[in-house]
Amino acid sequence: MLSLGIETSCDDTSLALVADNELLGQESVGQAGMHALFGGVVPELASREHARCIGPLFDRLLRRTGVSAGDIDVVCPARGPGLAGSLLVGVGFAKAFALGSGARFLGVNHLHAHIFAAGLEGELPLPALALLASGGHSMLYRVDAPDDFTLLGRSLDDAAGEAFDKAGKMLGLPYPAGAAVDALAEEGRASPRLFPRPYCDNENLDFSFSGLKTAMWNHVSAHPECRGSFDATSGEAVLPQGDRRAALADVCASYRLAVVESLCCKVEKAFTGSAAAGVRSLIAAGGVAANTLLRRRMRDIADRRGVRLCVPSLPLCADNGAMLAYLGALLAGAGYSHPPDMEIVPRGRPIPDDMLRAIHKDGR
Repeated sequence: MLSLGIETSCDDTSLALVADNELLGQESVGQAGMHALFGGVVPELASREHARCIGPLFDRLLRRTGVSAGDIDVVCPARGPGLAGSLLVGVGFAKAFALGSGARFLGVNHLHAHIFAAGLEGELPLPALALLASGGHSMLYRVDAPDDFTLLGRSLDDAAGEAFDKAGKMLGLPYPAGAAVDALAEEGRASPRLFPRPYCDNENLDFSFSGLKTAMWNHVSAHPECRGSFDATSGEAVLPQGDRRAALADVCASYRLAVVESLCCKVEKAFTGSAAAGVRSLIAAGGVAANTLLRRRMRDIADRRGVRLCVPSLPLCADNGAMLAYLGALLAGAGYSHPPDMEIVPRGRPIPDDMLRAIHKDGR
């Protein structure tokens, strides 16, 4: 099964080919530099950039892998959630390719693909508990199969990645700020009491990070000396030095600790409930899964619970076409596809379970 994955859900254009669970090649272009000038993704600019890049990336992918377009069995774009204009570019390209080549067409849930990304690099024992933490989503799932996800908890307001990015903006760091906050936090000393652990004093598995952002705003307002600055002309952060840099690093370390402990407290609670019955692995996925402290804390949880930790390498934590190609191949191998009139699903709407499944002669 040769699968083409197409990622255009937000501001990364990425196409990848996967055959027999092996990544043959991937071509990607990010837009962070362009959107940094605005402190966040501008949807219209993002969709235009996807439209400009997707064709050349596809041509380059075929050249570098030596694959012919006619060899591709299934084309798997991100169906959603995401920015409507961005999703339309990738899905439109996939539909046109399927129509012209005869390949099967299958829209993939972007969130589910993140969770299966680690499967490209090693065994992914199921059932699993999976934490998905990214710029747009904070979700907790039980995963029993590539087509069997049970949502256990989700963010009631902001996502963990958004909490990092907005805090970084308050601290004068460039967008996206998650990596910068993490790097500075490694230099600093975390104060466990500087920031709250929002929405942890309950029994459910949902998340909330809006109050944590407010706490950061209040701290920065009271301590402006801990801020850096962002030079829009060069696109670079101008960080303070000496004692001011140490203060900034301590704030980043304390804030990172609060976000990570808020995520991990819900993972711990999930292991005490019925959803953990028979679980063989713990998965961390999404952009925030690249966070140094979160990876360490998830390792601790997995070791204590006696399950395998599955975390993608750093490139596969970000939005990428490989994860879509991989999960799409698994689903296509089980007989799933979509009709050509499949619709995209922008962020904020549930993705329907409307895949079609071929029925074999033996009734399977």
